[in-house]
Amino acid sequence: YMDGQDVYAQNEEQLAIFRRRQVGLIYQFYNLIPVLNVTENITLPVLMDGRKVNEERFNELISTLKLNGRENYLPNQLSGGQQQRVSIGRALMNAPAVVLADEPTGNLDSKNSQEIVELLKLSNKKYNQTIIVITHDENIALQAERIIAIEDGKITRDEVIKR
Repeated sequence: YMDGQDVYAQNEEQLAIFRRRQVGLIYQFYNLIPVLNVTENITLPVLMDGRKVNEERFNELISTLKLNGRENYLPNQLSGGQQQRVSIGRALMNAPAVVLADEPTGNLDSKNSQEIVELLKLSNKKYNQTIIVITHDENIALQAERIIAIEDGKITRDEVIKR
């Protein structure tokens, strides 16, 4: 069960809709669409769902992600950190219950990496989202509330971090 729904009882179409609405994905390599600008890349999940963009949420994301004034920029006009923030905006646009972040800082310098981690923490606190970060970076992992280490398909560590 997730968000009160039995995901095993859903057909393929229902699962696709469920994933699009309830799971946000952040990729190491951003996966932005090169011909779409910042606004279009961020709002794509909403538009694919045939829904109207919540302008208030969009503007809040743009501000939180420090992308003000870049709404019409194409991905190739942005730095790596800015591209990753667009990717995060796209993942958060639908206000999903769960965000899966696959090496979200893998292509970034330490300053941008820390900014991305802080954005994910903020999203967890502000929107009560579950954030699952897949990383090989121990410094990133140590900032989580819980660490689960997997080696050769087996859980080798499961630790709640006391702060």
